[in-house]
Amino acid sequence: MTQEAAVKDHQELPGEGAGLTPSRISGKTRLIGLFGSPVSHSHSPTMHNTCFEAMGFDFAYLAFDVKEEDAENAVKAIRLLNLRGANITMPIKRTVIPHLDRLTPAAELAGAVNVVVNDDGVLTGHVTDGEGFMLSLAEAGVEYAGGHMVILGAGAAAVSVAVQAALDGVRRITIFNRKDPFFDAAEERISRLNDRLDCTFALHDLDDERLLKEQMATADILVNGTPIGMKATIDQTALPGLDLLRPELVVCDLVYVPEMTRLLKEASARGCKIVSGMGMQLFQAAPAFEMWTGQKMDLTIARATLRSRADP
Repeated sequence: MTQEAAVKDHQELPGEGAGLTPSRISGKTRLIGLFGSPVSHSHSPTMHNTCFEAMGFDFAYLAFDVKEEDAENAVKAIRLLNLRGANITMPIKRTVIPHLDRLTPAAELAGAVNVVVNDDGVLTGHVTDGEGFMLSLAEAGVEYAGGHMVILGAGAAAVSVAVQAALDGVRRITIFNRKDPFFDAAEERISRLNDRLDCTFALHDLDDERLLKEQMATADILVNGTPIGMKATIDQTALPGLDLLRPELVVCDLVYVPEMTRLLKEASARGCKIVSGMGMQLFQAAPAFEMWTGQKMDLTIARATLRSRADP
């Protein structure tokens, strides 16, 4: 019996196996990974795989839980298994960098990578988080040129947003982060941005509530760039004192699971315009998809897939 006949015969069997169709995965399928921890909550595998199938690309996208100490091995796996590329998420957006061959200028400025592209064994690190965030602001009709942005958190995604915001015309960016073991490194990074970009950057202790209140009084946009608000901290916000939310403030969250974090709910109740992390999730994925496949992502399909996966 030929393979084709065997598949047809299997499809026609009654019972549980009836109606099965052959998998689109073949010996020629190229793999793309999502590396980081945690990753089980991510909508990226569903979004990318749906687009690959709908658009006829022979790729598969899988998530791998990779701890910070295993960043080097994750990059080695891209080379060894000849992955077409990968998305990189916390906590390894910085720790993969020494093991890559090249960085784009934006990734070098941000000191972080969220996309890796494998071109015949040459691994290039890109950062699309900031680009995706700024596109989500534009889609929401938010005016940001010349404005003042306050960002909570100084992690990789937050700094990527700060870099792209400065490149796109935001003229003042104030970042608040707790004085954790990474604060000094963040201070050095922000100092370099002040030297290289046409924007005034400042980094302060998030526990300095007087200074936070002072900066929030002149802010046009507030961005939560911390993971606070995800399911493990769903009842919390990174903002100490929700009375700092003014109706004219635009409030954004990089967290997208759940889409409506406590911060966004509180901001909406106070009359603020809100922008969820779902738009950033969509728009940061589009350039990565194009780099891997050579074609633009179908944003209609991608958006519908994300919407179907969103928490009620």
